[in-house]
Amino acid sequence: MAQADAPRRKVPVAWEALEDAFENNAPEVHSYLHLLNGEVIRVVDGVADPATHARIAADSNYLRVDPVSSREQYRWMERFIATVDEGPLRQKLLQSIDGKGAFRRFKDVLVAFPVDRERWFTFRSERLRTCMESWLEAQGVESIERPEWQVPTADDVRPQLESHERVVRRPPPRPTGPEALRARAHEIIDGLGPRDLEAAMTYLEFLRDRRGSSPPGPRDGRELALVAQPAPGQREPLRDRDSQHALDRERDESDDPDDM
Repeated sequence: MAQADAPRRKVPVAWEALEDAFENNAPEVHSYLHLLNGEVIRVVDGVADPATHARIAADSNYLRVDPVSSREQYRWMERFIATVDEGPLRQKLLQSIDGKGAFRRFKDVLVAFPVDRERWFTFRSERLRTCMESWLEAQGVESIERPEWQVPTADDVRPQLESHERVVRRPPPRPTGPEALRARAHEIIDGLGPRDLEAAMTYLEFLRDRRGSSPPGPRDGRELALVAQPAPGQREPLRDRDSQHALDRERDESDDPDDM
């Protein structure tokens, strides 16, 4: 309990969250008001870590909320029913609060009467507000207006975006040397799944086998023609296609019928 002559602590209280905390008096639920930012946190036994609950309870920046008792909230329902005109709704409400489960049945009855349902919400909120204000005053807390968060406009965020774009740099080009390419290949293979890895291995084996069996490439602009070594008595093997063409012309001329 705060002393009467002690200065009151100004807190931007989150009223809706505090209202929920005052209404919920379940024994396993513990609510705390944060004295710096005005937020209300809820700790539920069996859900929250016991060590966390102990730390919050021992922190002087948290103030445990004392919810309104069930007996007091039951009196609120009785007083509200007294404001309802005589008729079917009043009789249903009186029957609903008789016995266990009164709070749930009371709310279920009001679902079919939207006007009186809104009256009940206002009636209850006013009483919760009175309880909260009395509790805050007893704790030496003065509620102040909470800062309103404004959605930034495009003009507000444009300078930050332009600054971010200036500091962003393009990534350096990847090295292209053989060792760097091999290292890159290892990185890619490590990230493949089983099916993709099998396909990649098949393709790599294909490239390896083709490299071992492929003929030499073009040289000096002319494609080399591979021929077998000549048997004894045969001419020298042809070295390129131009020589082959020259030999063909000599053979055609020797076989000309006019020369026979």
